[in-house]
Amino acid sequence: MSEDIKYWLKTALAEQRETFGDELFEQIDIPDLTVNGSNTVYRDANDTAQKTSTIVSETTDLFNSDLMSYKTLDELYENIHDCQKCSLGATRNKFVFGVGNPNADLMLIGEAPGADEDKQGIPFVGRAGKLLTDILKAINFEREEVYIANILKCRPPNNRDPLPSEREVCKPYLFRQIELIKPKIILCLGKVASNVMLNNNDSLTKMRSEDHELNGIKLMVTYHPAALLRNPHWKKGTWEDVQKVRKLYDELTGS
Repeated sequence: MSEDIKYWLKTALAEQRETFGDELFEQIDIPDLTVNGSNTVYRDANDTAQKTSTIVSETTDLFNSDLMSYKTLDELYENIHDCQKCSLGATRNKFVFGVGNPNADLMLIGEAPGADEDKQGIPFVGRAGKLLTDILKAINFEREEVYIANILKCRPPNNRDPLPSEREVCKPYLFRQIELIKPKIILCLGKVASNVMLNNNDSLTKMRSEDHELNGIKLMVTYHPAALLRNPHWKKGTWEDVQKVRKLYDELTGS
C-alpha cells in the first residue's frame, strides 16, 4: 500500500473521530497503517489524554546546505519561489511564501493556500483570513506583528489535504523560515499543520490538550479558521486556545 493511500485512509478516520468523538473508536487495529511502529491508530475511549510536554527534534535533513546559505527571508524567497519539485508547481498561480514581521515572536502556520491565497500570493486572505485577523485582534495582535505561513507554498487542487510527498518537499522551506524568524511561539492552525509540525497523527483534541516544543520553540495547537466557519461551536475552544497563546507570549517576551 502506497504512503499516499495510507495517508488518505488515516486522514479519513481522523476526520470521523474529530466529528463524532472518541467513543466511536475503541482501539482500532488496521494492518498496513503503522504509525510510529504500532498498528494502533486510536487510543481506547477511556484512555484520557494527559497534559504532557512533547519535544519534537527534527533531523538535519530539513536544513540542507543550500537553504542554510540563505541568510534572509528575501534571499530564501528569491531562490525557492520558482520551485518545481512537486506537481503543484505546474498548477499554482502564485507561490505563497509567507507574510508578516520577519522578527516575529509569534508565528502562525496553516495547512496550504486556498483559492484566494493562490490568486494573491498571500496566506490567509478571504473569509478565513478575515476571521484569523479578527482572532488576532481579539488578543491584541495586528497581522503585521506576527508571521503567517503554511506547510505548503502552493495550492493543492480543489483544496485537498497535502500529500506526504508534497509535505516533505515543502517542509525544509518552512523550517528555514522558522530558523530565520526565530519565533518564541508557533501556533499551528488545524489538524494537518499540527500533525506535520509534530510528526504524528494525533487528533486535534489530543494535541490541543498537551504542551509541545519544536527545537526549543513553544508550539501550540488550535482550530483552523476555515473549520470555524463550518463549525461555529468550535469558536469557544479557539478562544480558550488563543488566550493561552497570549498569556504565554506575554510571559516569554516580558510584555
